[in-house]
Amino acid sequence: MITQKKAEAKCDATGIRAVRDAMEALNGNWKLPILVSLSGGTKRFKQIAREVEGISDKMLSKELKDLEANHFVKRTVIESFPPTVTYELTAHARTLDKVLDALRNWGMLHRKKVIGK
Repeated sequence: MITQKKAEAKCDATGIRAVRDAMEALNGNWKLPILVSLSGGTKRFKQIAREVEGISDKMLSKELKDLEANHFVKRTVIESFPPTVTYELTAHARTLDKVLDALRNWGMLHRKKVIGK
């Protein structure tokens, strides 16, 4: 049971700021689906593009750069001809595993309630 004091602590300015920071780091339609795609392991650009349906190459490139800047994704260039680039989640991104699982589960329940599928 949540006490009044604990509930107030979650709703203070620090808590609200923390939620805003999280939303800013993960904003947009594509960052969370990209992270979910990469949760399956290291992937190349086109593998991610196939899994995240509807994203353009330009948008995927932009979002991967943003995710890399926020330390969620590690980009590795493998010296070959032509060069191979892979993407993988960082340890920092793995701290979102429980959040992504909860969001995925809630999304399935919500979809079932609203759409019936």
